[in-house]
Amino acid sequence: MDFDTFRQKMHTTFGIDLTSYKETQLKRRTGNLMARRGIGDYAAYFNLLKNEQEALQEFLDYLTINVTEFFRDPAMFRILEEKVVPELWARRSLLKIWSAACSNGAEPYSVVMILEDLRPGGLYRIEATDIDRKILAAAIKGAYPAELLKNVSPARLAKYFRKEGDQFVFREEFKRRVVFKYHDLLKDPYGKGYDLIICRNVQIYFTKEAQNRLIKQFSEALSPGGYLFIGASETIFNYRDFGLEKSHPSFYRKV
Repeated sequence: MDFDTFRQKMHTTFGIDLTSYKETQLKRRTGNLMARRGIGDYAAYFNLLKNEQEALQEFLDYLTINVTEFFRDPAMFRILEEKVVPELWARRSLLKIWSAACSNGAEPYSVVMILEDLRPGGLYRIEATDIDRKILAAAIKGAYPAELLKNVSPARLAKYFRKEGDQFVFREEFKRRVVFKYHDLLKDPYGKGYDLIICRNVQIYFTKEAQNRLIKQFSEALSPGGYLFIGASETIFNYRDFGLEKSHPSFYRKV
């Protein structure tokens, strides 16, 4: 079995569209996983993924790189807190927000802290989605080691978290402001009417064609004047093609 056949069988068997990922990165990561298990060909590795849920989960974890922290790129989150959210709340009484590819929940919970500090008990709804059901379960649990909270101020740490052993757990009254659910950005339909969509450090793993497809769908999902917030290492060069304008670093507003 060659690599193209492996990708095809992953799609037909598991519904995972690997053709949208950059081939060089995907081959390297798949090869690393195969080497760890002492597997030398794609056919044997596919059979392992088909028969062992743990191996398939490992593949998904490695594919989606579930590594994030609270207020990742603090300067960008200051723009969100000081510029973007106040502008949105000046125009809307209820904010509809989507944290796409939310990983372990640190991103949507960071947004909760910003919103609650700016307008305690304010009206907002946050949807947080990911393709990895295991990481969604961890996000719903909301327990984190100290190293992921280095950008959380002492005041916020005291207000929003409780200590359990060596973990910090996001408090239930704030956790319930986020609804977590499974979603595949490459094949599932997108919602509508969002004031803010956050999708950070995800597009860099996709082909240019897949990136354009995502940006188009994100733009269509935004309300006029709504914002798309992307990663600090990502850039949308052709943003005008999707009805967007660049307003701040990492932020694009729907015209």
